Amino acid sequence: MANILDYLPELMGDEQAYISGIIKDMENEKAQQFAHVYRARRRDPQTILLVALAGFLGVAGIQRFLVDQIGMGILYFLTGGLCVIGTIVDMINYKKLAFEYNMVQAQQIMNVIR
Repeated sequence: MANILDYLPELMGDEQAYISGIIKDMENEKAQQFAHVYRARRRDPQTILLVALAGFLGVAGIQRFLVDQIGMGILYFLTGGLCVIGTIVDMINYKKLAFEYNMVQAQQIMNVIR
């Protein structure tokens, strides 16, 4: 039975609870393998926030590219972050953007590890 804090101590909140539920019944070796791959693929919410803040200074939409939302990234880029309103919304919801991306990555990793 794997403990999330042993493998991914940097996780917090909803992400920690979600990943803990995924690895709770894994053998230690599989949990360690999952943690290694997940750590390499996950996006830190603070990075998403900083990149969204950079949208005010020039290139809007980079945060959407980071979470694999290419279409929205292009739309933000061409419209100035949807006239800056979309960028503001992303700065408010940066944790949700990162968590949704990280959930998809965790599921993809689980499909490979099984």
